[in-house]
Amino acid sequence: MAEKTVPMVRELKKPWEVTRTQKRYMTPPVDIYETEGNLVLIADLPGVSKDSLDVSLGDDTLTIQGRANHYAAGDLIQREYELLNFFRQFELGEKVDRSRITAELKHGVLTLNLPKAEVAKSRKIGVKVS
Repeated sequence: MAEKTVPMVRELKKPWEVTRTQKRYMTPPVDIYETEGNLVLIADLPGVSKDSLDVSLGDDTLTIQGRANHYAAGDLIQREYELLNFFRQFELGEKVDRSRITAELKHGVLTLNLPKAEVAKSRKIGVKVS
């Protein structure tokens, strides 16, 4: 599984008309572990709820997108920092069984289980002695 870099596409009529930044995304930190039957991807997505998370698979690209929200109760008086949205893509090889991918979000940590395809699993080959 390799990270896929997606170039930013800007549709501008004139370069000098840009006065505000476009939507900004943060690349979430990710750990990837390999077990005997799975690849496990763990991504930190603080401030992201289940409703504001989108995990999708198109072609060979796994996309993680999340909108972070402030969860403080009450009316906003002053904000000194802004939570950024999250965006990251990975290119999946043919070793992942796409139909059995599962995702779980708990306390801002996304865990994706990517089961290996049967052809990708290692197996022990018995040896006969003559």
